[in-house]
Amino acid sequence: MIEALRAEAFALWLWLAGLQRDILAETATRLRVFAETGDWALLAAFAPWAILFGAAHALTPGHSKTVLALWTAGTAQRRGEALRTAITLSATHVGLSVLIVLAALPVVTMARGEAGRAPLLEDISRVLLALAGLWLIGLGLCGAAHDHRGRWFGVAAGLTPCPLTLFVMTFAAARGVTVAGLGFAAMTLIGVAVVLGSIALAAASFGHGLRRLARSGDLLARGLMVATGTALCLTAAFALAR
Repeated sequence: MIEALRAEAFALWLWLAGLQRDILAETATRLRVFAETGDWALLAAFAPWAILFGAAHALTPGHSKTVLALWTAGTAQRRGEALRTAITLSATHVGLSVLIVLAALPVVTMARGEAGRAPLLEDISRVLLALAGLWLIGLGLCGAAHDHRGRWFGVAAGLTPCPLTLFVMTFAAARGVTVAGLGFAAMTLIGVAVVLGSIALAAASFGHGLRRLARSGDLLARGLMVATGTALCLTAAFALAR
């Protein structure tokens, strides 16, 4: 049973990777043609595919999906709060790639096997996640289990640039059509936000469901806070150790 699930997951990952590769290749072709013709209709017709590209990209491993689910469930965020956290995370993830290209920030490595990564920003993000975990542990132990501060979590979790958006923005900027790259990034953001928003809403519903089922809701809430904080600290420590 487990082997069958692993095979299905691997097949899904291969399909998503192939879909991203095909859309990325088509995007490069359309940007090249747009640079030569200035035909906006060519890009406008491709917008739905850019949204699909963002959704497929967000479904692949990474993008802080696990820590987002832990946070929204463990902190008892309401659905609106969970959705805002997911949108903030998505906007930071995609927007950081845009900012890097527009400002030409020297934080991205082009080393073989790590192209498009920003190790410094990734490490900062992991440290912030660890601090968020410690903060949650403190809230749980002190009995402040319903404290909804910490809306900066979406920024901390999204503080890693999207490598594929970075590629498209760099490709577009090199051909003098940066505005087209910005349009693609905006569509990609929509796709990423849809996936992460759905995960955040499901996690928030799960967290509230647990509290309704428990007789001692406050004690359970505090326990979830501590468990979530511990999981965030361990996730950040493992990522830093790698």
